[in-house]
Amino acid sequence: MKKIGLLIEIRNGVLKPANLGMITAAHGDEHQLVAMLMEAVPTHIQEQLAQYGVDQLLTVEMQQSEWNPVCWSRAIVDAVRAHGIQVLIGLTSAQGKDLLPRVAAILDAPLLMDCIHVDIDAQLARTSQYSGKTMATFQLSGETIIYGLRPNAVTPIAHPTTPVQIEHSAAIPETDELKILEVIPGESGGQNLSEAEIIISGGRGMENGDNFKLLSDCARAIEGTAVGASRVAVDSDWVPYVMQVGQTGSKVNPKVYIACGISGSIQHLAGMKTSGMIIAINTDPDAAIISHSDYYVIGDLFEILPALANQLENYTLV
Repeated sequence: MKKIGLLIEIRNGVLKPANLGMITAAHGDEHQLVAMLMEAVPTHIQEQLAQYGVDQLLTVEMQQSEWNPVCWSRAIVDAVRAHGIQVLIGLTSAQGKDLLPRVAAILDAPLLMDCIHVDIDAQLARTSQYSGKTMATFQLSGETIIYGLRPNAVTPIAHPTTPVQIEHSAAIPETDELKILEVIPGESGGQNLSEAEIIISGGRGMENGDNFKLLSDCARAIEGTAVGASRVAVDSDWVPYVMQVGQTGSKVNPKVYIACGISGSIQHLAGMKTSGMIIAINTDPDAAIISHSDYYVIGDLFEILPALANQLENYTLV
């Protein structure tokens, strides 16, 4: 039976929804799924994980409980070795990008980040290449294999289990190699772009930073919606870099991506091309984004967005 470790991410005491798709991606015959928790979690989070099919809840205890990627990565390696984990999967999130390469370096293990599909038994994984122009399938080999899964790449499917709870004490001393002096929340103050299920983004057509309030009004009406931006909007200092979607910003994979006043450059498409549904609002019928959209509206976003926000506020999701 193949033992698969799932690096679970918690933010402010809440389970990130993207974890559930990661668990689903790891399901398979003769797979034992081990949810690796870097902190003790409340009962309701344990129950959430159990509803999606983990077999073990492995809590990793260490001296350095506060966020420190050096200590955390060493503790993960200690747990992986102690419990015979053959495959480790994490999210390609800010935390995952910091931890997974460190773990791979210590284990001298192959690592593929930003996967949109993994076949654990065949040791295959698929990810985008060349600014999203093509999809590549890689085969990995090694004693331990590590994948970074793109958030929202896999739709969660419930698979209730009764997991066994295990505690692992990792004797990892505190280190002077890296010290966290301060953690400053992102300027956007909203949903993390890479993990959002719905994103509404603005580009040059927004004209200034104040007009991004129109996007925020729409986003507030639907839980889990984030506001993004094109590079032009960021370079113009209308919005912070944390909101940038594209080749040099966040690569996102939402169920729905709404592009408002965005022309659709190759660099922007590289960051959102794999979205489940793309909707464009633009005055230019020849804009590149139109040809990549499932639906589009040719019109003035300053008329359309207020009307959309009004409709969303009066619409109840069931």
